[in-house]
Amino acid sequence: MVTTRDVFDDAELARIAKEAYSYFVPLVIMDITRAVSTNTTQGFGRGKEPMNVLSHARVFPPGTFRGIVRPNFDTLYSTAWIDVSEEPYVFSIPATPDKRFFMMPLYDMWTEVFASPGTRTNGTEPFSFAVCSPTWRGELPAGVERIDTPTPIVWALGRTETYLEADYPHINAFQDAIIMAPLSTYPHPAAVSSAERDASIDMKTPPLRQLEALGAEDFFARASELIAIHPPHLTDWNMVARLRHLNFHVGQTYDPSAQTPAIQAALRGAPAGAGVEMMERFKAIAPFVNGWRTFTDTTAVWGNFYLKRAMIAMWGLGINPVEETVYPSLQFDENGHGLKGENVYQLHFTEEPPCRAFWSLTVYDPKGFPFPNPDERYALGDRDELVYNDDGSLDVFLSQERPSAVPFANWLPVPEGAFNVTMRIYWPEDEIFSLGWTPPPARIVS
Repeated sequence: MVTTRDVFDDAELARIAKEAYSYFVPLVIMDITRAVSTNTTQGFGRGKEPMNVLSHARVFPPGTFRGIVRPNFDTLYSTAWIDVSEEPYVFSIPATPDKRFFMMPLYDMWTEVFASPGTRTNGTEPFSFAVCSPTWRGELPAGVERIDTPTPIVWALGRTETYLEADYPHINAFQDAIIMAPLSTYPHPAAVSSAERDASIDMKTPPLRQLEALGAEDFFARASELIAIHPPHLTDWNMVARLRHLNFHVGQTYDPSAQTPAIQAALRGAPAGAGVEMMERFKAIAPFVNGWRTFTDTTAVWGNFYLKRAMIAMWGLGINPVEETVYPSLQFDENGHGLKGENVYQLHFTEEPPCRAFWSLTVYDPKGFPFPNPDERYALGDRDELVYNDDGSLDVFLSQERPSAVPFANWLPVPEGAFNVTMRIYWPEDEIFSLGWTPPPARIVS
């Protein structure tokens, strides 16, 4: 006999709260990152400019950089946080230098890449596009393509293929030729008011740490403010309906302290519960091959995979769609043990990563940040003067000190203790998606 029960009992409320936390993590961390990145005066640079100002990274970040997790050291960023609620913003992209790989992915505030203009989609000749609110009605200049955004604030995170430091002037000239302007002043950038910095914004603590430090009450209250501005996606109906069982209604201010004791208990347990689920699901979300985990689907275009979206927002904010970049992550050596700085590892490539653009390897600490090292060496790839074996294979070494017989170009320094390695394969070939090519294992050689 089937017996009736309270479908939405305390256990189910706890599950809904845990789901809600994962659902909101990308929105909250994006807003924290936006606040930190734009709480500055114009001309500050280094990825920090006021709203609606395009900022260019002129050099690779230092080893102490903590602005976002897993920054890369093979492209120079061009970034802007844009508010299109009043009018569109127009981008004009010049011809890419030497037919370099370039992309300007556009992220909504839920971390969804809703458009990715660049080399793969537009080619290497000049092109223009306008980022518009779906409700905007008007005419754009001839030759400017309209792109509607799901949220009124957009994060443009451009990347331009860059070689070594001698390449900076070449790429900086290309960056200077990029135009980003509101339609009302296009092709000239609008004047930016010299508003004072908001002293209440924490400019020292990395956004991820700020997210982790938020108590459940502050987290859900902030989420209610943000979702009123940045609406749920059309496919989020089920999640929005379940939120109502927490007395959470989109568009209304949410006060966790005013909820029933059962809901308050569910909210308090949500961050820890979601964290445990993320770690458990992360183990099964993609298989390990040779100690590497490779996502070959569902990155940056998430659909309703809220848990994966939350994981990547915390561990790799600003990830590209897989069609643009695939990110194999080395977590274990050939014996299944975590990577440790006390060892010397060898990666033997019988074949380089198949791609139409380029590839690289970057070492990070367990939190996803680079680490300072005396050689200021953070990545290597096919832009380096790598030394190949007689049969065309390639050996790369990972260690604290460079082994005496290893060419400098083939070596990456690692920190003391635990670390991991991210490979970036830009514009990957089909073999990546069919697993016809996989990265080699990390073999301990001393």
